[in-house]
Amino acid sequence: MHDPERTIEFEFVRATENAALNAMRFIGQGDKNAADAAACDAIQGVFDLVDIRGEVVIGEGIKDKAPGIFLGDRLGKWGAKAPRFNIALDPVDGTTNLSKGSPNAISVMAATEVPSESQEPAMRNIPSYYSHKIAYGPTVAQALSNEDPHANFLDAPLEETLQRLAKILHKRVGELVVLVLDRARNQPFIESIRRAGASLRTIADGDITAAVAPSLPDSGIDLYVGIGGSPEGVLTAAAVRALGGDIQLRMWFPNPEAKAREVHGIPEKEVQTLFRSADVVTGDSAIFCATGIIESPLLPGVKLIGHKAITHSILMRARSRTVRYIRAVHDLEHKTIHLRSTSRERAV
Repeated sequence: MHDPERTIEFEFVRATENAALNAMRFIGQGDKNAADAAACDAIQGVFDLVDIRGEVVIGEGIKDKAPGIFLGDRLGKWGAKAPRFNIALDPVDGTTNLSKGSPNAISVMAATEVPSESQEPAMRNIPSYYSHKIAYGPTVAQALSNEDPHANFLDAPLEETLQRLAKILHKRVGELVVLVLDRARNQPFIESIRRAGASLRTIADGDITAAVAPSLPDSGIDLYVGIGGSPEGVLTAAAVRALGGDIQLRMWFPNPEAKAREVHGIPEKEVQTLFRSADVVTGDSAIFCATGIIESPLLPGVKLIGHKAITHSILMRARSRTVRYIRAVHDLEHKTIHLRSTSRERAV
């Protein structure tokens, strides 16, 4: 295949669709691990039928010992001549929200094609559980590329960064909308936003949706800031590369013990490195796709109407800057999902 990414991309959508359909029965049931396990089973089941050599370089589940697809796991049939992909995924981003029946839950994957002869990964694994992140949209990314490509928002006072963004976006600071993950560790950012006079929005969960939002033209969000999951940061990097935005992130640790445990043997220079999307997802190949489980700023959730389920997905390619929104209607009297756990099709 001259451009295997173009053919394979729809298999990724099928995977996140099936993950959403398999996890939807756990919405509001209070069991986030069962939902995550169902989504993982569906994703693995799709790729058991697809001839790629997919290596998971960003997995999930490790942080809270939940069921998951982990670093180093293989997806695909791994035929000798099959194309190689590095894969990042979060079968359910927003597991707590899903378990409570709250908004903001998606199934999400990203992939980068790896040249068959390459020994280097095409997607960087950031070993810390958490990273300090700031994500912004195409207008800001383009302005910085032209005027200050090495701009460092992570070390600058947030009030100063907001003033700079307001100037780029031709807004007053009070007109900026900043999204923050509602965690105690992010309280200093919340206080800085309030002092600056910008409009604050907080979410309980769904780090990827939040960080991608500033790159979406109709989200109403100008900036995402805060400390959230490092795997989610890598997935965000793939998405914003396709949308023209950018993210800055650096490893973050709640205490010295966590740092010693998570990055043992890694040089301090690398631990302190500020990464941008092009540092995390190298080359011009990147696929990002997601399917809504419960409605979010990124996507509507699964809708059940009679015997049909309607899913909404987004599919992006960095190489062509193509963004597709896919609405699929699944007849539940006929729809089946291939699962890894049973090695066969199962009715939804």
